[in-house]
Amino acid sequence: MKRRDFILAFGGAAASSVFGTLTVCAQQPKMATIGILNFENPEPFRTMLRDALRDLGYTEGGNLRLEFRSAEGDRDRLPGLAAELVGLKVDVLVPYPTPAVVASKQATREIPIVMLAAGDPIGTGFVASLARPGGNITGTSSTTAESGSKTLELVRDIIPSVRRVAVLANATDQFTKSFLEQMQLGGQALRLDVQVIMIRAADELDPAFAAMKKNATDAVIVQPSLPRQRVADLALKYRVPAIAPTAAFAALGGLAAYSASQPEMARRTASAIDKILKGSKPADLPVEQPTTFELVLNLKTAKALGITVPPALLARADEVIE
Repeated sequence: MKRRDFILAFGGAAASSVFGTLTVCAQQPKMATIGILNFENPEPFRTMLRDALRDLGYTEGGNLRLEFRSAEGDRDRLPGLAAELVGLKVDVLVPYPTPAVVASKQATREIPIVMLAAGDPIGTGFVASLARPGGNITGTSSTTAESGSKTLELVRDIIPSVRRVAVLANATDQFTKSFLEQMQLGGQALRLDVQVIMIRAADELDPAFAAMKKNATDAVIVQPSLPRQRVADLALKYRVPAIAPTAAFAALGGLAAYSASQPEMARRTASAIDKILKGSKPADLPVEQPTTFELVLNLKTAKALGITVPPALLARADEVIE
């Protein structure tokens, strides 16, 4: 082979090799790992987040890996699960609700945290301000405390004769103070007798419902960071109408729920994740608040409790479970 032909052949082979390498690299983009820390059942948020991320170009198993961890209603498991996700060196950590945010904040100051529907993020010390969070935390804030009066109005709309409402509160949740303050204010405005029942451990739930039944409590409002499935089951057992400011509660058997739209929160969470993966810092991403709310009614539970939901309320509902 002539020298010139050899050089051309060698150069072509080298170019082909480089092109092939570049093609492989193009076909194998960096996989982002997102860790999701949930207090209880991650559905339906798990599916909604996958869909929202897919709309932004992320495919699980392609350029995205999702690591879900659930404390299954046991708050004491949250710190260990948060540490486990940090140990996996996830690119972004997504905790829900407030107790999971606390565990995540304690677990890392370096990994970006996109909190989902955190209660009073300024009052709980998660961020310096909604506009300029600072640190490694951003995400979405719930308006659970602020919508307390709306939840009480919902109780009155379902049960017009209501007079005494219990509020089942989580004594170990940093958000509880703000939550109860708004519930008390809402009770005063609606002239309802609001009685607070503080829960420190899961074994206190059964006696709490027995006391509600004995005291002829008309209804109970449940703080979202309590074990929702257990609470929904006990509410049916003791025949106490239960409502919570989280849509998942009605799906688990609660009578009703009024909360921020979960699809909207999933989209906003996905958007924040996308921005961080593309180089934005959590400190510079404003904490967003929900603008859309949804009412979910469980007619199966209403029937079991002997409650007839007014037609006007049914017409307002975003979802009716039958």
